[in-house]
Amino acid sequence: MTTPPALLIAGHGTRDDAGAEAFRDFVRELGRRRPDLPVAGGFIELSPPPLGEAVAELVERGVRRFAAVPLMLVSAGHAKGDIPAALAREKERHPGISYTYGRPLGPHPALLDVLERRLDEALGGTPGDRSDVTVLLVGRGSTDPDANAEVCKAARLLWEGRGYASVETAFVSLAAPDVPGGLDRCARLGARRIVVLPYFLFTGILPDRVRRQTEEWAAAHPETEVRSADVIGPEPELLDLVLERYEEAVKGDLRMNCDSCVYRIALPGFEDKVGLPQQPHFHPDDDGDHGHGHHHHGGHSHSHAH
Repeated sequence: MTTPPALLIAGHGTRDDAGAEAFRDFVRELGRRRPDLPVAGGFIELSPPPLGEAVAELVERGVRRFAAVPLMLVSAGHAKGDIPAALAREKERHPGISYTYGRPLGPHPALLDVLERRLDEALGGTPGDRSDVTVLLVGRGSTDPDANAEVCKAARLLWEGRGYASVETAFVSLAAPDVPGGLDRCARLGARRIVVLPYFLFTGILPDRVRRQTEEWAAAHPETEVRSADVIGPEPELLDLVLERYEEAVKGDLRMNCDSCVYRIALPGFEDKVGLPQQPHFHPDDDGDHGHGHHHHGGHSHSHAH
């Protein structure tokens, strides 16, 4: 029987120690769930271990083939460029290894179910009548319009069939509207009860900022009921979904959407990004040599890599 490819989890990284430890715990739990698989995980930036160290760990365990899954909700610059470029660099460092690359996680129905659960918890644990509840889904925010559009897609899918008054979107950095602007919009739309829902996997600096900005806005607008929901967290659905993305990558069933990718399509204001070569983030804990990354996808080589 052939040995299945190992599983490499690629994380963004955070300056928040608890958030970084939540990622490392999650990787360990994946290993417990699938004892037949070598599992390792690393970060692109900000926190240890770097992705290169995770690859080296797998290689030391005799791994020659692995599937890399980005532990990210949307396909922004990290998932499209930094991770594929870093993987290409690791292939140069470790001749003889091969890998496939999986899709980001959202907006999967299983994650929408967890988000709904977080909303119910914030509302007191009983679903009840949601027709007067406005949800503000807050994403990380990106300079990539496609990534921001993915958050809007998640918001629409969360709204469908669940009975909320509406599900609006905001971003904590790099994109408008910001959290106060999103709350202002909800109020202008007539919202009386608002739940701010962070579209984040784990705790960290940015989800903390979302909660703090929400509390500041609520203090200045006592006429509106505002509650904060928790992040997604290491739920069973998330573990199942990562393993689903692993199986997709192993089978080559990736169905990547390139229709609105700034590296392929000249979107207004982003024309300079078309065909742009990608470079890996250089992790402060990674002392390896630097190189450019190229990635093959769908039978064609292109230098931005999905």
